[in-house]
Amino acid sequence: MAIRTSSAVWYGSIKEGKGSMRLGSGAYDGAYSWHSRFADGKGTNPEELIGAAHAGCFSMALSNLLTEANHIPEKIETTAKVHLGQQPKIELIELHTIATVPGINEEEFLALAEKAKGGCPVSQALAAVTIKLDAKLLT
Repeated sequence: MAIRTSSAVWYGSIKEGKGSMRLGSGAYDGAYSWHSRFADGKGTNPEELIGAAHAGCFSMALSNLLTEANHIPEKIETTAKVHLGQQPKIELIELHTIATVPGINEEEFLALAEKAKGGCPVSQALAAVTIKLDAKLLT
């Protein structure tokens, strides 16, 4: 199986310091800071990257389940909202997905979306977090 590597470096104190995170593939290398994580500062943060990973993983898992059920999706668009609480702790992830899938009824689509939510590897890794799903089928 594949092994994926990412890295981060941090300089200085928690509030005045700064850092950068890099994907092993080189597809992303960007700054982060206390202000980008807990306020409105420029840069990214770990929770935003978790959200992107979760949205991507869920979309692929749903595509796989739909394909196995002989319903090839035209498009699956997913947004993940990662809620960081006071402790700080990730308390909730809201997945919102909209899909265009010819030939499937809404009941089957929603069942497969729920199955994808529980089955994608990122959802499994984040099992300690409440994950809510809002799935819509476009016709």
